[in-house]
Amino acid sequence: MQFKGANILSVGQFTPDSIQQVFATADLMEPYAHRKKRTTVLNGAILGNLFFESSTRTRVSFGTAFNLLGGEVRETTGMESSAIAKGESLFDTARVLSSYSDIIAMRHPKAGSVSEFAEGSRVPVINGGDGANEHPTQALLDLYTIAKELAHHGRQVDGMHICMIGDLKHGRTVHSLSKLLCLYKNIRFTLISPRELAMPDEVLDALTNAGHAFHITDALVGELDADIVYQTRIQQERFASLEEAALYRGKFRLNSEIYTRHYKPNTVIMHPLPRDSRAEANELDNDLNQNPNLAIFRQADNGVLIRMALFALTLGVENIVSKYDTDVVWHSQKSRY
Repeated sequence: MQFKGANILSVGQFTPDSIQQVFATADLMEPYAHRKKRTTVLNGAILGNLFFESSTRTRVSFGTAFNLLGGEVRETTGMESSAIAKGESLFDTARVLSSYSDIIAMRHPKAGSVSEFAEGSRVPVINGGDGANEHPTQALLDLYTIAKELAHHGRQVDGMHICMIGDLKHGRTVHSLSKLLCLYKNIRFTLISPRELAMPDEVLDALTNAGHAFHITDALVGELDADIVYQTRIQQERFASLEEAALYRGKFRLNSEIYTRHYKPNTVIMHPLPRDSRAEANELDNDLNQNPNLAIFRQADNGVLIRMALFALTLGVENIVSKYDTDVVWHSQKSRY
């Protein structure tokens, strides 16, 4: 895969070698993400951060990643605050806004919209999520987290067992992650969801073609010897009504008692966030907050590293980041990490 000048639209673009290139670059970003050093390698560059659907972590981490490389960020949030609300096409929006930017990160509620936007863009576009379709940067940060967490326990991605729980029908994070995992060997999937929210056939077909085994169930019972448990929230924004979404909220709750009963002592707990902590949902109970295997915040931290890596690779500066680094003078001597 040639990164420089490329759009990052789908996990289907990646090979094992290109994934390792992203991960190796992400490792190099740790001193800057942890504020131990700063770099100005993208001084003068502008990120157009276009989020036409609500977001916290993805939007802010894209902006943070670009700032940490020395660039500046211009944001548009919400459909109503853009010319799209006046009937402007994605092509026209892309043609204009790409003239103001050196690279664009975009989220949109319609599947396929980011690819459509990229056709009109004059600069590289990175998909920050397009409806229920894909979320490639989340899949990369999830895989990066999985690899690091498993390595800590002396395991690797090949041959692992992963449980995915929740809204597997609408959850673009599990769709993209599953497709990325098709590049690896002998993975077992346990897919736990209400029957109505089961993993789409397209994803199941991809797992089958990759030679992976999967078990589909609507019951959170039994001895689940998983290496990774990946919990998702009910994607209420993808339902016809809030009432329909409420029918499934809180069906699969993971707490300390269930975790201890059904999982191994070192099973890693992941969630793409936000976790729905309302009483009627409570997907991941607060009694797991002190569990050292709860990786959800390390997972979120890794999003900055992966997005820094993608910016550096796409703009062709991955080999000169350190040439432009300096010490951080304001940072407390006591690290937050």
